[in-house]
Amino acid sequence: MIYICLMFTALNSPLQQLNHPVLTDLWIKRDDLIDPYISGNKWRKLKYILQDAAEKGKNHLVTFGGAYSNHLVATAAAAARSGLQATAFVRGEKVLNEMLLLCQLYGMNLIFTDRESYRDKQRCFEQHFAGDISAYFINEGGASAEAVKGCAEIIAELPQDLDHLFCAAGTGTTAAGLLQGIRDAGLKTKLHVIPVLKGADFIRDDIQKYVPETASLILHTGYHFGGYAKTQPALLRFIRDFSAGHGILIDPVYTAKMFFAIEDLAAQHYFQSHEKIAALHTGGLLGIMGMKEKLL
Repeated sequence: MIYICLMFTALNSPLQQLNHPVLTDLWIKRDDLIDPYISGNKWRKLKYILQDAAEKGKNHLVTFGGAYSNHLVATAAAAARSGLQATAFVRGEKVLNEMLLLCQLYGMNLIFTDRESYRDKQRCFEQHFAGDISAYFINEGGASAEAVKGCAEIIAELPQDLDHLFCAAGTGTTAAGLLQGIRDAGLKTKLHVIPVLKGADFIRDDIQKYVPETASLILHTGYHFGGYAKTQPALLRFIRDFSAGHGILIDPVYTAKMFFAIEDLAAQHYFQSHEKIAALHTGGLLGIMGMKEKLL
């Protein structure tokens, strides 16, 4: 078995200042530059997941996601580079798109699963892999204690005098890692989480499963634009203007909603003039492919 994964030996994740008309101390942690296919928080989450799989003698990664899941592409690429097998349960009817094509090119086996069956992921895994001692269960989005540990390491790469740190959230795993890192370092930083799902107050509870103390956590639940992978004309205009104006691509599912929130809060004079703000660019840029018609 091969468990040496070179993608985890070095990072290319600079801190870049943004030129902003109001916020004079605004920075982006460019985790999107880590890798084209295992970018952002996907890289962070998979780092210790693969280590755990290796320690348990597993060589077959089994995970879950939708048809446009960046997590599936990242897992497929990580498995291929590490000499591992990979299988994904894909939510919904059988389709072929750019994301799933990449998964298959990286050697991932796809099992299309109806939405009702997909809800019980552990049962899906057991039905297909109960007798496979090499199979390793990875939850949707990589949600796990190992993923939280990997995301917590981001804090050591950021300025220690940050007043505000922003991230987008689907499962809350990345946010839990950031909060853990802030607490471990004893920082004053406020963590602002932008849920991309409608009615996502539950994310606080999900974060608390990993980090019980959430005094530094602030949820902004009004920037979902209709729900997961939903957009509105204002968000699409923002993506075009932001990407052209800064030369940094953002995706409509996660990072665009986060940057829109920062812009909106700045317009409301939410921040004080002297405060230092950073936003975590969690990558996921392949998600643009699922909305190319809307963005053109």
